[in-house]
Amino acid sequence: MICFTTGCLNAGNFANSINYVRRKGLPFYAKSSTPRIIATRAIALNPWLTEARQVPSPNWDNRPDNAEINLLVIHNISLPPGQFGGGWIEQFFLNQLDQKRHPYFSEIAHLKVSSHFLINREGELVQFVALDKRAWHAGESCFLGQSNCNDFSIGIELEGSDEQDFTREQYDCLCTTTRIIQSRYPAITAERIVGHSDIAPGRKTDPGPCFEWSRYKTMLECSARY
Repeated sequence: MICFTTGCLNAGNFANSINYVRRKGLPFYAKSSTPRIIATRAIALNPWLTEARQVPSPNWDNRPDNAEINLLVIHNISLPPGQFGGGWIEQFFLNQLDQKRHPYFSEIAHLKVSSHFLINREGELVQFVALDKRAWHAGESCFLGQSNCNDFSIGIELEGSDEQDFTREQYDCLCTTTRIIQSRYPAITAERIVGHSDIAPGRKTDPGPCFEWSRYKTMLECSARY
C-alpha cells in the first residue's frame, strides 16, 4: 500500500496525488482519525511525478534487470559555477548547452549527463528521467561495496554550490520529494540517503558543507510521524 500524508506533502502536491489516483480510477479511502490517503500500489507504476515539471532528457538508459532501487543521492549543481538561474542546467541535461554563452560551457558541453530531478532555488521540482530508468548522475561510484550506483539509485540535483546556503524552499521540496520516493521505493531508508561525495569520495564534494544534513533528516523524521 502507498500512503500520502499531509505531513510531507504541501496542499498542492497532496491534491495532485489525489487527482492522479482519481484519473487512474484507483481505489482509495481516507481515515477520519488520521490525515492520510491510502491508494493501491498501482500508483507507483507511474514513473513521472505529477508534482514535477517534466523535461525529458535523452541521457538515460535501462537499469539492469535485477537492480533494486534502494539508494537516493543528493547533488548540487550551478551553471556557470556559483551562478543561479538562466536555465543552463536544463539545457545541459538536454544536450543543448550553448558554448558561446560562457567560457565554462565549452568545457562541459560534450558531456552526456542527467539526473532524475532538479530542485531550483525557488523550490521548483523538475524531472528529467523516469524513476524506473537509469539517469547518468553518479559516475564512477560505490556504496557499501556495490559499484555503479547509477544502476540502483535515484539522483536529485539541488541548484547550488559548496559555498552557498540552500534555500528554505529547496529543503521543503526536497523533503516532500524524498517522502514520495520512499513511498514508492521503501528500500530507500534514511541510512540509504547519501551525498555524491559519499559514493565518490575524493572525486566529488557535493552537496557540500553548506548542505544541512541535520535539518533535512529532521524534516524527514517529523514528516514520517504523520
